[in-house]
Amino acid sequence: MSDRAYILINVQPGQTSSVVKALSNIKEILTIDPCWGKPDIITVVEVSDQDALTQLVLSRIHNIEGVTQTDTHLVYKLAESPTR
Repeated sequence: MSDRAYILINVQPGQTSSVVKALSNIKEILTIDPCWGKPDIITVVEVSDQDALTQLVLSRIHNIEGVTQTDTHLVYKLAESPTR
């Protein structure tokens, strides 16, 4: 089973294109959407577990030149309600 998360990324002015290009080389990232306003980029990622998510954000995304801040939102699954 894998974990999915939204990572909202803020970048330095004028760096969006180069950050998007760097993000496109990370296989765990499913979508990369540059946006007007803040955040500058919204990504959807899929990782094996929360430790992998931590490593992805702290070791890989934060090391991309131009990235100033991230905001990570781990998706959780709601329990299915019993049917009647």
